[in-house]
Amino acid sequence: MKSLKATQHRLASAASQLEVLGGLRDGKSFTPFEDKLATFGLFPLRPTGIEIFQANLGKMCNQTCGHCHVDAGPDRKEIMTRETMQQCLEALRRFPAATVDLTGGAPEMNPDFRWFVEECTRLGAKVMVRCNLTIIIANPKYYDLPEFYRDHQVEVVSSLPFYNADRTDRQRGEGVFVGSMKALKMLNAVGYGQQGSGLVLNLVYNPAGAFLPAPQQTLEGQFRKVLSEEFGIEFNSLFAITNMPVSRYLEFLLRSGNYESYMEKLVSAFNPTAAAGVMCRNTISVGWDGMLYDCDFNQMLELPVQAAAQHISGYNAGELNDREIVLRQHCYGCTAGAGSSCGGATAAS
Repeated sequence: MKSLKATQHRLASAASQLEVLGGLRDGKSFTPFEDKLATFGLFPLRPTGIEIFQANLGKMCNQTCGHCHVDAGPDRKEIMTRETMQQCLEALRRFPAATVDLTGGAPEMNPDFRWFVEECTRLGAKVMVRCNLTIIIANPKYYDLPEFYRDHQVEVVSSLPFYNADRTDRQRGEGVFVGSMKALKMLNAVGYGQQGSGLVLNLVYNPAGAFLPAPQQTLEGQFRKVLSEEFGIEFNSLFAITNMPVSRYLEFLLRSGNYESYMEKLVSAFNPTAAAGVMCRNTISVGWDGMLYDCDFNQMLELPVQAAAQHISGYNAGELNDREIVLRQHCYGCTAGAGSSCGGATAAS
């Protein structure tokens, strides 16, 4: 499968996606997200303080997943340069963040990935890498990633849509499940997910269809039981993340005729408790080109922060902590049910 950009699909355009999200057929629309927040006294939505510095190292990926909100894939060449990484490091020196969250695409495919991890570690930040697992076995040059992660005490957050091949491969491509099991065993072998090791291995689940995730605690128990009994795999926690109506998942919803019903599910499941804990309140997202966003989803919709400096070269945490967070209709995805963030649910189920 090729990316939307490679096929020149209209939804490769952020403007086209926002147009779709803004209305339905016959001029109908859903309640504006800002109005929903205002009903509960949550508008305008403001930061609680930047704790997580999330950097997208590029849209290049060894997989082309059907649900990907980044529209990542092997044909995407956008990549963060070392110059931009150096600007990120300077920002972190001036305004330290507790966690540096590295994402992509497959962040490991950035040629300066290891250097950047080492430099972030030297600054004293906890480094977290969002790994699609199959990158570890994709090429011999990645085979030692588990050891590299271990040596730098990197927290690994691994995508695994389900604990069987059918659902996983349907979403991520043929053979992905088998490859993921192999990579997880390699991570376990160096201590990841093992009790007392201090090496954190978390899994990420997201639904394979047009429905909301089951309660995170229930899913974690199911994953733990099956992966341990059938594959001998251990992990620390599971994050349940709602699919966002952005990019390739939005294309799937429209193509399958599920867009309106899915949005209705999100809107009707709005949870003000989940809204109060959304990730944009304690996270700043840095694009591969250094532009600043409230979250990874706003990044893909090209909605930069509302601040004087919108590029990492002018980064000022004080000013950013005083900003008003940019909201659109896709934000319903983070506030439905138990909520959804890069760290899973934001409210009790």
